[in-house]
Amino acid sequence: LRGNQLINHVIQTTLSHGKIICFDEFQVTDIADALLLKRLFTALLERGAVIVATSNRPPRDLYKGGLQRDLFVPFIDLLESECHVVSMWESDMDYRLVQKDEEGDSYDDSGKQRVYFVGRDGATKRRFDKLFRVLTKGLDIHSMVLDVQGREVYVSKASEECSVARFSFGDLCAKAAGAADYLAIGERFHTVFIEDVPKLQYHEVNLVRRWITLIDALYENHVKLVILAETKPEEMFQVDLENEHCDEVFAFDRTRSRMEEMRSEKYLRKKWTGHLQLRDDIDRAKQIDYMQ
Repeated sequence: LRGNQLINHVIQTTLSHGKIICFDEFQVTDIADALLLKRLFTALLERGAVIVATSNRPPRDLYKGGLQRDLFVPFIDLLESECHVVSMWESDMDYRLVQKDEEGDSYDDSGKQRVYFVGRDGATKRRFDKLFRVLTKGLDIHSMVLDVQGREVYVSKASEECSVARFSFGDLCAKAAGAADYLAIGERFHTVFIEDVPKLQYHEVNLVRRWITLIDALYENHVKLVILAETKPEEMFQVDLENEHCDEVFAFDRTRSRMEEMRSEKYLRKKWTGHLQLRDDIDRAKQIDYMQ
């Protein structure tokens, strides 16, 4: 079989199994695939097939910046006219954070979503790591640097395509950092993982102040926060009677309240208010790599 005969054979064989055809992580990476998919999908839709697909890109951005893309554009027009496009970027909920996992333990004992992990045991760390893998879809993880008003903010682990970052408490609070740094993180990533969060004491006032500022910045951007901590939020900052009326104690009460709220389903349903400039950066980077 060759040419049209081969395409017709594939179509007939596919439709013999059913007319609802599902594609997960749909993408187009080169002109040969683009032209083949154009012929295949056109024929499937003409014969009454129902196409259901998930993708990191809307149809209009498929094969964006690709060579001879003009030959592929009519297929995009066909997809947009025949398929109902649902944008998860516009969704108020990240369903991956609220759905039950295989063990059915998406909720903790208090009924909150399991995005706050307590303990240093291996099982807790594995659940934390597993959620990170789920939200980054198993894609490449690497370090990157954010430019903040001429200064650099180092991100040790990030999935740029998924807009997910991972830090240790020390990365964020043990170094000189301010609100602008934390706001840049909140505007760049819709989900932030923070591990090794300790129990704080009054004499660690600089760490306390940075943590307060960090939580405020992430909260204002509706960032989804996943924490692996030594203790629960209500036990995170301990002070003695002599210092219980200090400013940091009152400020941390608000921070503790926000940490609790950020675990709730209502908060997790909120739409991230950061920008999506990162996606354009990725498109340009991929095009440069492709041309090279």
